[in-house]
Amino acid sequence: MPADTVLDPPLLSRDDASRAPLTPRAPGAAPAGDYRALDVAEVQAQFSRPTGTPHQIESWLLVEGMTCTSCAQGIERRLAARPGVISVDVNAAAGRARLVWDAQQVRLSTLFADIAALDYRPFPVQQIGTDLTRRDERRKALWRLFVAGFCMMQVMMYAAPAYFAEPGDLTPDMERLLKWASCVMSLPVLLFAATPFFSSAWRDLQARRVGMDVPVALGIVITFVASTASLLHPGGEAYFDSLTMFVFFLLGGRYLETLARGKAASSLESLTTRLPDSVERFDDWPTAHAGEHVVLHQLRVGDVLRVAVGQAFPADGVVLAGSSAVDEALLTGEARPIARQAGDAVVAGSYNLEAPLVMRVERLGAQSRFGEIVALMARAASEKPRLAALADRYASSFLIAVLLLAALAGIAWSFVDPARAVWVAVSVLVVTCPCALSLATPAAVLATSGLLARRGVLVSHPAALEALAGAGRVVFDKTGTLTHEQLALVALECLREGMGRDRVLALAMAMDAGSLHPVARALQRVALPECEAPGLTAVREVRGAGVEAVSGEHVYRLGSAAFAWPQWADRATHARGGVTVLLADERGPIAVLRFDEHLRDDACASVAALRAQQVEVSVLSGDRDINVRTVAAWAGIDDARGAQTPEDKLAVVTAWQSGSVPAQCIVMVGDGINDGPVLSRADVSIVMGSGAPLSQSDADLVLLSNRLADVPLAIAEARRMGRVIKQNIFWAAGYNLICVPLALFGLLPPWLAGLGMASSSLLVVLNALRLARPAVPLTAKES
Repeated sequence: MPADTVLDPPLLSRDDASRAPLTPRAPGAAPAGDYRALDVAEVQAQFSRPTGTPHQIESWLLVEGMTCTSCAQGIERRLAARPGVISVDVNAAAGRARLVWDAQQVRLSTLFADIAALDYRPFPVQQIGTDLTRRDERRKALWRLFVAGFCMMQVMMYAAPAYFAEPGDLTPDMERLLKWASCVMSLPVLLFAATPFFSSAWRDLQARRVGMDVPVALGIVITFVASTASLLHPGGEAYFDSLTMFVFFLLGGRYLETLARGKAASSLESLTTRLPDSVERFDDWPTAHAGEHVVLHQLRVGDVLRVAVGQAFPADGVVLAGSSAVDEALLTGEARPIARQAGDAVVAGSYNLEAPLVMRVERLGAQSRFGEIVALMARAASEKPRLAALADRYASSFLIAVLLLAALAGIAWSFVDPARAVWVAVSVLVVTCPCALSLATPAAVLATSGLLARRGVLVSHPAALEALAGAGRVVFDKTGTLTHEQLALVALECLREGMGRDRVLALAMAMDAGSLHPVARALQRVALPECEAPGLTAVREVRGAGVEAVSGEHVYRLGSAAFAWPQWADRATHARGGVTVLLADERGPIAVLRFDEHLRDDACASVAALRAQQVEVSVLSGDRDINVRTVAAWAGIDDARGAQTPEDKLAVVTAWQSGSVPAQCIVMVGDGINDGPVLSRADVSIVMGSGAPLSQSDADLVLLSNRLADVPLAIAEARRMGRVIKQNIFWAAGYNLICVPLALFGLLPPWLAGLGMASSSLLVVLNALRLARPAVPLTAKES
């Protein structure tokens, strides 16, 4: 193993980490020391997390400077060759990279330096101000576009006399002077405006691969050299006007494309930039009146913080003092502010809206819910959809074929019309660049993922959206999915005169106040009655039976009929198996309370929406069959099966997948707790955000919103995405089928080829950008 791949102790203390630079001194010449702060565990925790395998860490990066899939492939090959790198996945469309590396074999700073050595600019996902860097990129691109446009107009002015003058109007000296002026005005375009194409092509060639900018750069250089050579031979053709126009159109298309892609990615990036840069921490709360401001990586579990109005919570925790409203829209999709006071939990990344709050930190960084969400989104942004990965696999071979085709066209035309041979070859080079084809799928997936993220649906595997579009059956778990996990009071029957509903509830709630039993928790969620509860003494909980309490001369019992009033036991049965509780005293029964699970509010509407989409709906649950069928009937689902073990569920789903022709695409919706095998087997897995911890979930989609209505919404948007992808691929392929023969037959000049290529790429991105808006506008409550 090379010496520089052995991980030494951290290079910096956590107090010095914030002062260490995280950016290279100059592109292409960045030593690993420039990234030494990334080797500090506290800094790494902001954009990395353990994978569960010893010493293996998963990190997410923002990589600037990539222009096509070949750039991503070059970075992947460079990092994959480094000992200690387990896997690397780079998405050029999103500008993201995902690394899995062994902390015992390689430093993270070394991997960042490897990327910088390829002339790209890597940043930790949560350390970079993406809006500022994107604004800087747009400013540079706009300057290049301005120079290209200004020089193009000047060159066109010098070239116009040659197009419009009658024979003999221009003397040979004047014609040569105008050509030389065109050549001079083309130099700023060549040396400044077109540098992104040259630098990208040079990186590709250095890495011994053919990227999409290689044909473009060759076309620009060949056009300039051939046009300049014609100045030395009177009567030769010069195409400086085509060159400047070609560069202007390309830069214009890429500038607009960058704006569109940035807009599509903004929804995903909005989550990763929500945490504050610093926060006020108290060392001796509650005696201290003011704390010290510290950066996030200095926080520890147990710290007490004050969160100001308008500030995001930096960690998961519990409110110690204060009362306010919290905005959790981007984390859960809930548009309405949620009240939070002392004792309530708060989530990192949510905003404090009304008044300052004092909180205690319970989870930080990747362990927080915010960190888990960011990890899922970062993984999704770095992964490639199936069609995009397929395009990447054959991109290099296609580009090599393009170069050979251009060379053959040039050779063929050298026999037909030598004066046009070079220009035909240039047109073929330019028109066949597969930029539009490489953007067809990633741009659409990125836009759809952003839309669903705003809704509170996280797409952790982009390829799942392609499968979701073909959903044929949606299978729901029952408990925690179709129904709420907690019991709810569904009926209360008063049996004694003078004991109304409010008095019964007040007494029952007082008796169960200290219990953790599900029935007690259900009572605590009931609206507090206005009636005062009687004073209770000698409260005693009998395990498995109920609660006994004394109030004055009366002894009250709340629990099973056998415990509260045994003579009532034979009358307290319930066919469905819900929980029936009896309240009684020494004189006899007072009231019967029945608790049962209840459907989510949107369950029925969601099932109806799925059926309207021609999707079959089923229920598989481990609960008793009678319970499952009853709940399914409430939701309007006919196919329901209870008493299903995890093995039974797996067998049923497998049979559904193999028993239909063509095979059904099965979507499994569960809470992720005991549905692991069937979630893995299903073609698309969806888990509720309130289910298993996100960090342990390998689901394709996570419903942070906990709204079942988002299941048919996701299917509708996935189908719309599929239609847009087909449109994009049809356009990109059709454009090449039409334009390549035109270029080969000399009917497509270089400037028009450049315009066509730029327009096709822009059209693909703009078409995909339509997916960033929902097909059906959401109501204020839904959005």
